[in-house]
Amino acid sequence: METRFSRIRSAKDIVISVVLLAAGVACILVPSSVPVNITGYTLAIAGIVLFFVMKTAFRDAETGETMKKTEKYFPASKSDSVLKALSTNPDSLDLSEENKGNGLKVDTYYSTKTGHVFTQLFEYIPYKYEPCSPVYSYDISKAGKLIK
Repeated sequence: METRFSRIRSAKDIVISVVLLAAGVACILVPSSVPVNITGYTLAIAGIVLFFVMKTAFRDAETGETMKKTEKYFPASKSDSVLKALSTNPDSLDLSEENKGNGLKVDTYYSTKTGHVFTQLFEYIPYKYEPCSPVYSYDISKAGKLIK
């Protein structure tokens, strides 16, 4: 699933970078004291660096739609119940066990514009998470718990 979705810059990422760069340039151009100029240079450099580094959205390679990602972690002992919930009804997933262990990871990619949700279960094998389920596709109304 990691190869299907690639990281891209969202509009929010670009706006943050441009605002920091503009604030930095404004501080540099305004005739003022040295600390204000140093702040301006710092903001401008931060804006440039964030533009090249910050990528918080994901693009689906098959459809080209832009998506967001959430991750939920569960103890490894809940593998059967999590897998059953994902394969039948994702809203029946018991979130009371979330963050009580990190043996399982549920990656969820979703788009609120199109209403598509893709999810997959991963199991922790030392040093990395390996997929242990197929990629499930849902409508956003059926997978409300996964995207919160």
